[in-house]
Parts: sequence; C-alpha cells; structure tokens
Amino acid sequence: MSSSPLTVIAQMKAKPAQEAAVRKELSSLVEPSRKDAGCLNYDLHESSENPALFMFHENWTSKAHLDAHLAKPELQAVLARVGPMLAEPPRITLWNRLA
Repeated sequence: MSSSPLTVIAQMKAKPAQEAAVRKELSSLVEPSRKDAGCLNYDLHESSENPALFMFHENWTSKAHLDAHLAKPELQAVLARVGPMLAEPPRITLWNRLA
C-alpha cells in the first residue's frame, strides 16, 4: 500500500458564533499546505447543512510527508488559535485507498 496516497479526513465543529473565525483560520492553511512536499491535495470544505462543520480532505504521498506537515510551526500556531473556538476535539482519520 505504500505506493498509494495516504488520505486524511479532519473534521472540526465550531462553537456557536465562532464559525467565521474558524473558517478564516482554517482557510489560511490551504495555500501554504498545498505547497508542502508530498501534498497531492489539501481541500477545505464546509457542510452545506451546518455552517459550523468543517472538513479537510487531504492526500499525501506518504505518512512521513504528512508528519512533516503536521510538525510545521505555522500549522501548530493555527491549531492553537482554533482549539478554543471548537465545540469538540477535531476528529482526524487516516485512510488507505483500496481501489
């Protein structure tokens, strides 16, 4: 499976009245992250049914590339700012493509 990309699904729920601030912070990650080594795609989504729900859909060439991305100080700073604005801890799952 090492030849297939590693997919990340990261879901976050903003506290009431924090949606715009969370959207702004998360949006700031998109362009820089797309330039990271090993990034195949890095897409931010907002639920069409609930504007408090956000999801990143990412694909990385390897777990090592993902780990390097997650260790970036800029990313950690955004996560630290967003944390208090979230209604619950982020749900992050890793996926391997089967077909």
